[in-house]
Amino acid sequence: MTVGTRPRARRVQAGGAGQGDRREHVRAHSTGAASTALRRVLESPRRPARVLAAFPVGIYLEIRTELEPQVIAVVTGDAVRLPNAMVINDPMPKVSVGDEACVGDGAIEIGGLGLRAHRWWDPAPPLGRVDPARLASWLPVMTELCGRSPRRPGLEGNAAAELLAEGCARGSLLLGVTAAEQLVGLGPGLTPSGDDMLSGLLLALRHLGTAAGAGRAVWLADWLAAAVTFDARCRTTPISATLLHCAARGEASGEVLAVLRSLTGRQSPEPALHRLLQVGHTSGADLAWGVRAGLAAVVELGSRER
Repeated sequence: MTVGTRPRARRVQAGGAGQGDRREHVRAHSTGAASTALRRVLESPRRPARVLAAFPVGIYLEIRTELEPQVIAVVTGDAVRLPNAMVINDPMPKVSVGDEACVGDGAIEIGGLGLRAHRWWDPAPPLGRVDPARLASWLPVMTELCGRSPRRPGLEGNAAAELLAEGCARGSLLLGVTAAEQLVGLGPGLTPSGDDMLSGLLLALRHLGTAAGAGRAVWLADWLAAAVTFDARCRTTPISATLLHCAARGEASGEVLAVLRSLTGRQSPEPALHRLLQVGHTSGADLAWGVRAGLAAVVELGSRER
């Protein structure tokens, strides 16, 4: 992390030279590690943004665009490494909800700080091939670990969630879409439980399906992704809608990726799953529910294709 300073530029008042340029010029510069999911928006022309939420370990910025919802997370190393995040080592800038920011031309400008990516990380790395039988052996393990965890999904026992798991295991697009439509935006918080469940499911279907050669699972992920992102920005929070779009592209948080890697590797998923379950109040458990449902579907659908 490198930080430098420069004098703060005077803000130009409306009616004077440069009329309309009211932005706060940066007073300091810093670097961070950014997800490659942010490369396009960071390298685009500069656009206004606003602070949606601010916490000691993270700030969420919404970019004003007419396209798909675009929220960027600026987080410290202590926060969850979301697929739409830039991770910095310095303390968070002092900002409040509603404060203005700018994103583009290679930087994020917020609270007098200009952030640039000095390295990139991939939120959707290929997992490599896995023996379907080995993948299947982890299903009862993951079921047992999730079952005895005190962290429970926010929609545990929900009829739509159960229908979603059943529909995916049967490879039924009709049942899957019917259930998914009921789950989008369902539940309280910045990322409602229904959205977290859907994200975990989409990620597992795509990544584990590809690794195991279960083409039907990947096909199902494509269609479900299209269904849940079609009008997500109108049905859930901007932060959650952005994360649904990330999951639709196979982009996952570091905690979810660790579980997927363990399932396709040679180590027990228990340590990674434990870390995932600790995320948020219910988000980790919701994501884990989705990953487990996706794993079960990949195992079932893959067995029919062999």
